[in-house]
Amino acid sequence: MAVRSSTPWPLRWLLGALVLGFSGAMALWAFEFGKEIAGLDRNAKQELEVLRAEAGVLREALTSAQSVANTAESLLTAEKAAQAQLALQIRQLELDNLSLRSDLGFFERLIPGSGNGDLNIRGLQVERLNPGQFKWQVLLIQAAKNAPDFKGQLEITFSGTSAGQPWTQKQAQEPQAVLIKGYLRQEGLLDVPPQTVVKTVTAKIYQGREVKTLYTIKL
Repeated sequence: MAVRSSTPWPLRWLLGALVLGFSGAMALWAFEFGKEIAGLDRNAKQELEVLRAEAGVLREALTSAQSVANTAESLLTAEKAAQAQLALQIRQLELDNLSLRSDLGFFERLIPGSGNGDLNIRGLQVERLNPGQFKWQVLLIQAAKNAPDFKGQLEITFSGTSAGQPWTQKQAQEPQAVLIKGYLRQEGLLDVPPQTVVKTVTAKIYQGREVKTLYTIKL
């Protein structure tokens, strides 16, 4: 004779679940109890909180240091740019000062020139830059007050000897056109042959074919 249980199957499932849950709880308790016995969980929470707090402090310090570094780098970049700009300004001022000193020296050396009273050549200067090159400067002035603009041509002639023979050379094949409004400063370079000795330099102002004024210096 077979004997069957009269317990309904839902109740059997419920009892099984309770047994499994109880078994799981016992296993978890045994695991936690084992950690406690082994000392693995001792002060772990407190240490974790301390580590988290220290990590937060370090992150704040790092952020602050990065902010200071970025600010310092920006200031350094701005200072370098300002120094570079200041150096350029100083260089430009030095160049302007040299130019002004050159102009001042040029005008200080003005000497009474020759002319017809209305147009004068003054301050003719010649400088040897190297054995084969000369630099010349000349100042053209209208002496009369409120004089009309003068249109003419300027010719610079170098004379001397070359290899023991008479030698003459002009700054250009044709006289240079000039427009004088009160005064005009002109300058230029002239290359000369080797073994050339320049003795005189003459500046002439033409108007058409007429020589309006000329001026000669000896070297």
